[in-house]
Amino acid sequence: MSTTADNLACSCIYCNAPQNRLLYPTRDMYGNNFTVRQCRQCETVFLWPPPTPQQLEQAYSETYYGQQEHKFNSLVERVVDYFRSRRAKIIGRWVSPPGRVLDIGCGNGRFLHYMQGLGNYETYGIELPGKAAERAAQIKGLILKQGKLENGDFPENFFDAVTLFHVFEHLDQPRQTLQIINKIVKPGGIAYISLPNIDSLQSRWFKGKWLHLDPPRHLFFLGPKNLQHQMKQLGFELAAERYFNPEYNPFGMQQSLLNLFLNKRDVLFEHLKGHHNYTKEYSPLNLFLQNLFFKSTFPLFVLSDALESLFKKGATVEMVFRKK
Repeated sequence: MSTTADNLACSCIYCNAPQNRLLYPTRDMYGNNFTVRQCRQCETVFLWPPPTPQQLEQAYSETYYGQQEHKFNSLVERVVDYFRSRRAKIIGRWVSPPGRVLDIGCGNGRFLHYMQGLGNYETYGIELPGKAAERAAQIKGLILKQGKLENGDFPENFFDAVTLFHVFEHLDQPRQTLQIINKIVKPGGIAYISLPNIDSLQSRWFKGKWLHLDPPRHLFFLGPKNLQHQMKQLGFELAAERYFNPEYNPFGMQQSLLNLFLNKRDVLFEHLKGHHNYTKEYSPLNLFLQNLFFKSTFPLFVLSDALESLFKKGATVEMVFRKK
């Protein structure tokens, strides 16, 4: 139970209200302890205490972005790249060329590269300085800002689409970011936001062991209805939503199950990224068995995801908002 003193000691990252309740504890991959709390005013779920600059620097080191040309090993990277191309086609169906597209947290820029291949799109990306931004800077025709989205970066009513693919939950000023997006999207344009579904069955079942909780990088979570409410206040209406996601959801279930039985979180995920220093305490046989579990049960968890999604309980959600 949280005390009144505990509640007053922290405030919501989204609305800054001091009243909140403790949900459960969690620990990041470096052994740092946090709590997960929910704001009593706006219902945002957030990480507390906020990670220190040193913790964030460690969390976003080269091991997060991948030390080679890609984030994952070659096989996994090909699968991830397929989904980037698929996302580009989805955005292309919402925004016909010519058009301007901004991807906030564009990573290596491959999604915008695929957008360029679909027609006459002006592509803009924002990414924090680091390995991912260095890769994005190599993409011809991509206008890249290294840093954060800020007021004055772009003219008002400038973009046909602004996208945030699993980036929103990383932001330290989410409300201000949505307000800027509202300014720079044209009337009739879209904001496409994908994020972990804090109202999902996985979130409820695994709590602090849930893969998509991802402390300390994920600072807060807005549930789908909450995000829809916040966007409606800014003048956006929900145009589409999707809870079934074979790219994220089945593996989220698999890794979260493994997290229940291992002394460190997200071991298989880090293994697939080639983070050998993190996984070195696990024997080759142990890692082989984790891989075997991943490959042999994946179809089962795709089916599970399909069932969960029927009830809007999938582990992640993609939402398209159109500006009035």
